[in-house]
Parts: sequence; structure tokens; C-alpha cells
Amino acid sequence: MTRQAARDTDQKISTSPQTTVHGYLTESAREALSLSTDQRIHRVRTACWVGYTRAKQILDTLEDLLTYPKRHRMPNLLIVGDTNNGKTMIVNRFHKLHPAFDRTDGEGLELPVLYVQVPPVPDEVRFYEAILDKLFAPYRAGDRVGKKQAQAIRILTRLNNKILILDEIHHIIAGPQSKQRHFLNTIKYLANELQIPLVAAGIKDAYSAILTDPQLSNRFEPMTLPRWEIGQEYLRLLASFERMLPLQKPSHLIETTLALKILNMSEGTIGEISTLLTEAAVKAIRNGDEQITAKVLDGIGWVQPSDRKWKIK
Repeated sequence: MTRQAARDTDQKISTSPQTTVHGYLTESAREALSLSTDQRIHRVRTACWVGYTRAKQILDTLEDLLTYPKRHRMPNLLIVGDTNNGKTMIVNRFHKLHPAFDRTDGEGLELPVLYVQVPPVPDEVRFYEAILDKLFAPYRAGDRVGKKQAQAIRILTRLNNKILILDEIHHIIAGPQSKQRHFLNTIKYLANELQIPLVAAGIKDAYSAILTDPQLSNRFEPMTLPRWEIGQEYLRLLASFERMLPLQKPSHLIETTLALKILNMSEGTIGEISTLLTEAAVKAIRNGDEQITAKVLDGIGWVQPSDRKWKIK
């Protein structure tokens, strides 16, 4: 999108009607304005969900998978994106939308979605232990892997688990190829036994690893999370962030110059955008500016992600 197009979008959003003095804020953010400084800073730093088109598309796909009828070859989803670009936030959001609940027949709990992180190395034992830990299921460290596997499958079946989320799937490339193949076979076996969709999330290297197994690569539909670029969707994202930050003055984050500055400083990942705006909002509260400006952004000591590995501590 050109700068002129960005300015046009800026004008469209900025002319939206405001019903109160702080009409640029959500109701929750307006209420937070009456809090003490420390409480307001805590509110700013509390993680919150910011929806956007691609995230909603992925969540819709996850909802479809949740109601998918059992069959021999279940569809799976691979969410791929750069580090800190919203993968974990999306799967956590879906997980929270579908918590465990008491069955209507009184026969215990039902667990629609189970979220686990793949171990730092592709290790079958640690993988099943991670699942059992999430299920609060007791086990002995010295138990054979087959026993832990059977226990995990038995409990997930009893809980009528419908989706298993495997975050940080790219961890599988931390081991030798033999370990990678064995771990991929473990995932494949688990999916076949449970007959449920698997949802994996990771960086691009994860897709390359899964491609090494023809059967898995055919089952996983990739959905990517590209880096943000200047455009209407990005400006809507900034507007959403601004509405949730309890500042006494509007920051006009969608103004072209400021929007481009935020994009450059964050290098286009939503996690960095969120952290950048959070730290800027905290500074604006503490110094009394009560709005995020270019000066405030320059004053927070921000180091761009690509430069952090060179920073001397």
C-alpha cells in the first residue's frame, strides 16, 4: 500500500464517531483510567487478545476441525510463521475457548482440546510425559515408553479429546534425522490411534521437517502467518491496540508516519508490535505524556529484533 493509501485509511478510521471524551478506548480501557498509576501499568502489561483477519481465519479452521467426524485419515493443520508472530497466541486462544467441562451424563470430564509443547529435543518418552503432565496423570519416570503411551491414549480417549495441539513443533529438528523420523512416527501413530486432528505450530523449519515424511506432509495443511506490512489490515491492528491501551489522550497510531515507525521498529511481527506499544504506553503513563508519540517511542531504549544478538549487555 502506498503512503497516500495509508493516509486515506488513516482518515477513514480517525473520523469514526466518538460517543464520550475517551471514545477512542474500549469500555474496559476507559474504566482503567480511574486506576492508580501502578494499577494502570499492570493493566497495560496484562496480555490481551487482539483479533485480526488471518487469526480469525485460522480460528475458524480450528473450529471446523473440532467437529470433524472420526475417520482413518484425519486432517491436520500446521500453523507456520516467524518467531513472535502470533502462532502461540492463536492456539492458546483456541485452547482457552474450549476448556474442560463436566459431561452431562455425570461420567466425569470432557477435554475437547489438549495443548502441549513439543520437548526441546525429539524424544518420545518426554513427549508422552508432557502429555501426562498436562492431564495431571501420575506415572513413574522409569516406566517403559509403551506404558506411558498406552496411558496417554487411554486417558485422552476417555476424556473424548478432539484436538491435540503441538506447539513449538520445530523442536523436532534439534535431533539427528533418525530421532526426527522416530518422533514423526510417534506423532503419526498417536493421530491414527486417537483418530483426531493434530494442530502443529512452529517456525518455517517445522514445515521442512514434516515434509520429510510423505504421509504426514499429505495430512498437514499449512497456514502461514506472514510479517505485517503497511496496509489497511495493519492500520486496523494498530487501531485495535490503541483502543485497549488506557491512556488519557489518543495516540493516533494509524497516522502514516507513526504507523511506519512502529512497523520499522518491530520488524513486522505482532509480538514485537505488542511489546513495543506496551513499553511505550508504560512510559507515556509514567512521564505524564498520556499518549504514544514518536518521541516516546524513541525514549524507551528499544532495540530492533535483528540487532539484539549484537547488543552488548
